[in-house]
Amino acid sequence: MKSYAITPGQCRAARALLDLTQPQLADLAGLGLSTIVDFEKSRRDISYDAAVAIQRALENAGVKFLAKNGAGPGVRLWS
Repeated sequence: MKSYAITPGQCRAARALLDLTQPQLADLAGLGLSTIVDFEKSRRDISYDAAVAIQRALENAGVKFLAKNGAGPGVRLWS
């Protein structure tokens, strides 16, 4: 699998924090639903641009992505 701006796990966690469905995230990111589903389940590689669009949509909705540290990459709500 390719390395993206965010991980599939971060995407799932961010959606959960924001109480967003996959279709809602697809709309916010301007992507097809299958792109979100496939990314989160690591079914296929998506483009780097699509991963960045997902990250930006989630950040605009209020999530901050945390870089990998001793505990690994994470997310948190940003106020």
